[in-house]
Amino acid sequence: MELLLIRHAKAEPYAISDSARALTHKGREQAGKIGGFLRAHQLLPDVTLASPLVRARETAEIFCAAAGIDGPIIEPWLACGMRPASAMSELSAYKDFQRVAIVGHEPDFSYLAEWLLGVQAGAIHVRKASMILFSNVRPPSQGACLEMMVPVSAV
Repeated sequence: MELLLIRHAKAEPYAISDSARALTHKGREQAGKIGGFLRAHQLLPDVTLASPLVRARETAEIFCAAAGIDGPIIEPWLACGMRPASAMSELSAYKDFQRVAIVGHEPDFSYLAEWLLGVQAGAIHVRKASMILFSNVRPPSQGACLEMMVPVSAV
């Protein structure tokens, strides 16, 4: 399986609760750019999974619409606090898909990327609206090959 990590785009700094923080205008533009980039480079996922938090869900919905693909499946395990081993266990349910995109949060994605690559904590930081593509992912096992890491500012 290929695993595409997409960190949510720029969100409001404050809301009634952290989970209710919506995307800003810039964040909506970033999410649209992600969809366009993935479509242009033939990197579209077969399925997109998103955190239930508003900023991640909106990022996934906008990028899916811009890419012309089905909308996201909301997965509670992608909410803030996701742990690498549990994420990989949950991804086992999607192992028959060639490319799976997950839309979520920091520091969860940095921990997952570091765990997949077997590198020390603090070696990777995932910026807002960044895309990271791994190949040779075999849930629930550790290990992968890093194919690309692209911040939205580069697209």
